[in-house]
Amino acid sequence: MDGTDAYDVFNPPELAEPRGWNHGLLAPAGGRVLFVAGQTAGGPGGRVEAADFAAQFALALDRVLAVVRAAGGEPAHVGRMTVYVTDLPAYRDARAELGAVWRARMGRHYPAMALVEVRGLVERGARVEIEATAVLPARRPRE
Repeated sequence: MDGTDAYDVFNPPELAEPRGWNHGLLAPAGGRVLFVAGQTAGGPGGRVEAADFAAQFALALDRVLAVVRAAGGEPAHVGRMTVYVTDLPAYRDARAELGAVWRARMGRHYPAMALVEVRGLVERGARVEIEATAVLPARRPRE
């Protein structure tokens, strides 16, 4: 499984056409499941490193991908993502910037996604938190 064929995509015609996500992804048999905890724009000291909505999204996504890469994966292995935001209108206003952030990191790979507006996040000043599930290729047996 490489990043280009990590999943079979399912977008049934009776459902609305997805834009920036997919209805369903089927992981290949034998893959290893990686659960990535919610990531924000908070740095090592716990302080949020950006105030701008798109900048926070970029940092949170970078941190999700850092976990995926540390486990031996790549962005295309992310199969599911939930984005929590504290300000839905700010998300809507930043969609053009968010699209550029997404393409720079994820290319044209779109996992099954949900976006949820919440009243608050644990880290003060955090406006975005992203959690994800990735399916990484099965380890090859040692020769």
